[in-house]
Amino acid sequence: MKVSIQGIKGSYHHQVALQLLGNDIEINECLSFDNLAESLKSNQVDLAVMAIENSIAGSIIPNYALIDNYSLTIVDEYYIEIKHQLMALPGSKLNDIKEVASHPMALLQCKKFFKLHPNIKLIEESDTAAVAKRISDDKIKSLGAIASYECSKIYKLDIVSKNIHSISNNSTRFVLLEKTSSNKSKLSYNKASIKFVLNHKTGNLAAILNIISENKLNLTKIQSLPMVHTPWKYSFFVDITFENQKFFEKTSKIIKNVSESFKILGTYNNKLRNDTSK
Repeated sequence: MKVSIQGIKGSYHHQVALQLLGNDIEINECLSFDNLAESLKSNQVDLAVMAIENSIAGSIIPNYALIDNYSLTIVDEYYIEIKHQLMALPGSKLNDIKEVASHPMALLQCKKFFKLHPNIKLIEESDTAAVAKRISDDKIKSLGAIASYECSKIYKLDIVSKNIHSISNNSTRFVLLEKTSSNKSKLSYNKASIKFVLNHKTGNLAAILNIISENKLNLTKIQSLPMVHTPWKYSFFVDITFENQKFFEKTSKIIKNVSESFKILGTYNNKLRNDTSK
């Protein structure tokens, strides 16, 4: 099985792919989420792992649009605790680190740590694990990377400072995507991701939310996204959980009838938080 991830081996995407699908998979490394979606749509891979939201930073809004525009289907989800480690070449100490390069989000999530070390220059890069690999391959002294514990093992780097993230309860939700929907109607599931578009009639969104509530569905996420070709009009992306699939099926039919457009982005099982970092 071939699976696309954003980033390279050692990234959090890679970690989630292994947790969800096991070690016997072939990884396709993508430099961007656009490349990831395209690789799945064009049948280069069987599945793809995509980060969709973070407990601190919120939704990764463009990824909702990619799932929708490429007609991808969510078939599973996974939550992972983000625990950032500062790493460098073997034998390095914190005082040896002059620069740290990492993804802007990782740098932001470690802001308090670097405020205590103003002598360290921070450099934005596109991928956390890619910096770790470059340090390892090129034997770059005095440069540090921010990545996971697993990443340090893959690229044989020393952790010079553990758990440097500012907020301990920092988790990211990932979704597992496939190109076309499997026949989920015969399978058991208790969570769904849907998308709908409403007109500007007063009370329309409130009516949808009432429908969800009245049919015993729990709304866990709602995200609006502007429609590019229709100014001041929005798509709504919603996650809902339920105890009975029939409640969801009934609700879907009602929402479809009162919406300008309606799409089920995926049905799957609601996952508990999984801490796979150290």
